[in-house]
Amino acid sequence: MIYSLLQELLNYGLKNNLIDSFEEVYSRNLLLDVFNLDDWKIETPKSDRDIEIILKEICDWAIQNNLINNSPAEIELLDTKIMNCITPRPTEVINKFKNDFANSPEVATANYYDFSKKTNYIRDARIKRNLHWFSETPYGDLEITINLAKPEKDPKDIEREKNMPKSSYPSCLLCLDNVGYRGRLNHPARQTHRVIPVNLKSENWYFQFSPYVYYNEHSIVFCEEHRPMKMSKDTFDRLLEFVEIFPHYCIGSNADLPIVGGSILSHDHYQAGKHTFPMEKAAIENTFTMNNFSNVTCGTIKWPMSVIRISSNNKEELSAAAEYIFKKWKDYSDESVEILAYSGETPHNTVTPIARRVGDEFQMDLALRNNRTSSEHPMGIFHPHSEVHNIKKENIGLIEVMGLAILPGRLQEEMILLEKELKNPNWKESLKENVTLSKHYDWIKNIKENRDGDITLDILKEEIGKTFSKVLEHAGVFKRDEIGNEAFKTFVNTL
Repeated sequence: MIYSLLQELLNYGLKNNLIDSFEEVYSRNLLLDVFNLDDWKIETPKSDRDIEIILKEICDWAIQNNLINNSPAEIELLDTKIMNCITPRPTEVINKFKNDFANSPEVATANYYDFSKKTNYIRDARIKRNLHWFSETPYGDLEITINLAKPEKDPKDIEREKNMPKSSYPSCLLCLDNVGYRGRLNHPARQTHRVIPVNLKSENWYFQFSPYVYYNEHSIVFCEEHRPMKMSKDTFDRLLEFVEIFPHYCIGSNADLPIVGGSILSHDHYQAGKHTFPMEKAAIENTFTMNNFSNVTCGTIKWPMSVIRISSNNKEELSAAAEYIFKKWKDYSDESVEILAYSGETPHNTVTPIARRVGDEFQMDLALRNNRTSSEHPMGIFHPHSEVHNIKKENIGLIEVMGLAILPGRLQEEMILLEKELKNPNWKESLKENVTLSKHYDWIKNIKENRDGDITLDILKEEIGKTFSKVLEHAGVFKRDEIGNEAFKTFVNTL
């Protein structure tokens, strides 16, 4: 059986141009080494099955023959090792990208994306299980996803991790050292990981796709040096240089402070992709000018968070304008709306910048952020408040700033259970007593008070969208009321 499965894998590699006929024997011998097999038997394989099915059956065989334990972590370590046997070497992947890029940057990224799926580095079958919909809000249609792609850890694996020797290699999940790394129980296997070198501001950076794709061609651009994220003019220069190289992409950086950072702050990196986010569609509400930047158009947009949009044909001037706004904001305080730039020497103000091309123009959105906490809001004053934690309590990072919610997988089952629970005439009592669902009680009570009829799954999805809109409003430094609007104008006047 194992020989027919391995031949099926080899045929998959041939069909998808991961290997050619001259490499089939070489790849076969790599696979024999993985399974410590000394022989090869010709067996007729099945054909045209998904790679996920082929790998599952090979791993099942490995479990049955005591080569690995039946745990999600060990299975993923093995199936990545298997796929590496039919994955081209890094130089070959880079040269293919360069040749494609010479014809079209868009074709280059599309082919690289397709390649990353075929090698199972992007686990497409798993990602397709994610739930996705749009929700109508006063700010336009927000995009909602419930993330089911990341497998939950097995408790036994978690326990085994505790007893593993500590390792600092690779330094983090973004480091270049991950390329080809075999992985371990507490670090994902990356043998099929391939990255593309990109020069930004005369520095070595690398372009890769995220293995957990949240949107089309979701990619990560990371610095070769393992250094902390830092917001500066260099950041704005790099983002604009990137969209000059890849004009079909948008790219943004998470903020560089805890709470509002939302990502790995220990390694300088950005996130990009070929996707139109809801924020990009947001209209300009108020325009203004900055005297020192005559070639830059400026405005604030209709969005739940506080965002300044600047545009220009001149990317150098646009970057200088972004730096000017950032520096003004970094030292800005307005106690009337709870904005303090510093506590002692600890900074609280920063920005989440997003760059894109709009025709011949360069455009940049600067979302104003503040990470201060209080006794009332210990997780962050401008962070999802406790009233919405049943839906979202994690940090609001770059992707969510742009209007794409990444919600926890638990919500899928909880929404199904809620729909069922609400058919019970005594739902109030039963919901309060339900350990899993009690956190939704106040939320459901409010929905019931404002809607007639049964609460179906479709209605719950609509309400999740409305709640995500509130989540973003909570993260906005200037609230969208009369006081907040006036306070935002006061800051804009300083520019």
